[in-house]
Order: sequence, then C-alpha cells, then structure tokens
Amino acid sequence: MNLGSYLLSLAIWVPIAFGVLVLATGNDRNAPLARLIALAGATLGFLVTLPLYSGFNKLSSAMQFVEHGDWIPRFHMYYHLGVDGISMLFILLNSFFTPIVVLAGWKVIEKRVAQYMGAFLIMSGMVNGVFASLDGMLFYVFWEAMLIPMFLIIGVWGGPNRVYAAVKFFLYTLLGSLLMLIALIYLYNQTALFNNGTGSFSILDFHKVPIALNAQILLFLAFLAAFSVKVPMFPVHTWLPDAHVEAPTGGSVILAAIMLKVGAYGFLRFSLPIAPDASHKLAGLMIALSLIAVVYIGLVALMQSDMKKLVAYSSISHMGFVTLGFFIFNEYGMEGALLQMISHGFVSGALFLCIGVLYDRVHSRQIADYGGVANRMPVFAAFFM
Repeated sequence: MNLGSYLLSLAIWVPIAFGVLVLATGNDRNAPLARLIALAGATLGFLVTLPLYSGFNKLSSAMQFVEHGDWIPRFHMYYHLGVDGISMLFILLNSFFTPIVVLAGWKVIEKRVAQYMGAFLIMSGMVNGVFASLDGMLFYVFWEAMLIPMFLIIGVWGGPNRVYAAVKFFLYTLLGSLLMLIALIYLYNQTALFNNGTGSFSILDFHKVPIALNAQILLFLAFLAAFSVKVPMFPVHTWLPDAHVEAPTGGSVILAAIMLKVGAYGFLRFSLPIAPDASHKLAGLMIALSLIAVVYIGLVALMQSDMKKLVAYSSISHMGFVTLGFFIFNEYGMEGALLQMISHGFVSGALFLCIGVLYDRVHSRQIADYGGVANRMPVFAAFFM
C-alpha cells in the first residue's frame, strides 16, 4: 500500500485514533501513560503532514493528494479529500500546534488527564478534516464535530464561568452553521439541474454552477452567518473573549491559532468562488464590518486590564485585516490576508502560551499585578517580546 496516497487520511485519523486510545487509558491512575500516548500521537500526527509540504507541487493550482471513496453514495456524499496551496498550510499549522498544547497541559492538568489530552487529539483530526474536505457534507460534519471537543475543554477544564462561556461558544457557532447546511442542500439541488438530474455535494462542482444574483446573495448571507461567527467578525464576536478568558491555556492556543482561521478559510473555499457576484456586490458591507473590527475592537483591546482579554480582542482586530484583504479583490490583498492568517496563528498561540506561563506562577491575569516581569524573568520577557 502506498501511504503517500493516503496522507490526508493519516493527517485526520492518526490523531483521532490516538485520541481514542488515550481515552481508553481510563482514570487518573494512568495519567502518565495517557500523557505519553497523547504526545506520541500528536507528534506522529504532525510528522505525517510534513510530506504534504515536501511533496507539494507549488506550480499547480489544482487539488493535490486527492482521495475519493464511498461514504453515503445513495445521497451522493463521498469521502473526498484534497488540498491546494491554501489548505495545506493550515493543516501543517494545526498539526504543529497539537504537540505544543499537549505539552502545555503536561503538568498543569491534574484531573481527567486522559479526557483532556484525548479531546485535543480528536479535535486536531477534525480540524484537519475541515481543511482537507472537498465534499460539502463531509466538510459540514467535520465543521460541527470539532465544536464538541472545544466545548468540553472550555466547559470542564475552564475557569469559574466556564459553563456560561462554553454554552455561549457552542450556541453561537452552531446556530450560524445551520444556515450553511441549508445553503449546501440548495447547492446540491442546483448541481442536479446542470448534471442531468444527478446532484453533487462536491465543493469543486459548487464552484462551476451558474447561480442568479439574488440566489447568490442569499447563499452569501447564509455562509456569512456561519463563517463570520467563527472568524469572529463584528458584531458576532462577543463569544470569543468569554471563551478565551475561561478556557485553559491549551484551549486558548487552539482557539486563537487555528479555529479563528477556519472561518476565514470558509470565505475562501465557499463564499468567494460560489457567489462571486454577490461577493462583489456586498463587498462594501464586508469592508465596513472589517474596518470596525480593526479600529473599534482595536480600541477595545487597549482598554483591557485582563491579559487574556487583551489578546482575545486584539485577535478580533487582526482578523479584521484578513476579511478586509479578501474583499478588496486584488492579489496583494488576498496574499496579505493569507500571510496574516498564518502569522497570527503563530503570534497569538505564542502569546497565550506566555500568558499561561505567568498565570501558572502568579494565578492572576490582571496586567496591574505584574510590575517588573522583565526584572524577575529576563529570559521569559525576551521570548515574550
């Protein structure tokens, strides 16, 4: 068997399989074993994604490492995977951070260790599934499934208001996604009209379907409901600061570094190519919302006294540059938005790790409680800078 033909499946299912194995270790008497299996699974999950980069043809815009198999053929749903130069980078970014968040919780998490580590591994596989899916319904399943581990991570291992933050996070992201499901079903019916009555959930087929402007606008708004919450865009951003403040360090890292990028990726894979005319017509709205996020949320960030809220609000502001870049419709804007997505993944993830280091020592996130960190922790302060 040629494993090179199944790299995307390995990227998805290796962390999920190890996550299930970690859960099977049981209670906290086996916590050391759970940690070791989790680290091994996370590291292997990253290693299997490296050939995606080394074997990628940078001169081609076509989907690469494509896999196609039956899933629910009766309803024309297929296990269809593939990556281009956009999605490949985010699979690498996600898989890179998984071992880091496992190590970040190595000593800090002392209760339900197996469940904590297992949730991150399973979520890592689900997120890779989102970036690799070329079937609309497969994308939707992974999109919704990845909410469950993060909901548990916030709700079980979070701060004092963790239940409120977890429920708010889940409801915001779930309700927005229901309109996306309706849009996918509509697109399936549209493909049937242009394919001799045979519908398709293939995202690449969606890109080819001619759609009237009014229908495009409705589709764009349906996708906007799902993707704007995930980015998050103003005014549906209020769940993010609560989620960050209550989440454990590893949860905050994955939220900022990876899950915010999933929403922006949705605009690139669905909204812009499927509804191009609507995207141009509603560009003014998107640019206005993006500028509000950049300026207003940036000012809100300056007012924060809690370090996690500061980075959370700044993340919303930074992601405003991403959506702004998408909807000014030129090459520099698009490339700049993608560069911002990748760089923000590293920067925000690192900032939350640094905040986690401070919180584990002082048990406070208030900036006022940290006078003279550079004097007491000069090496740490250098890394933070």
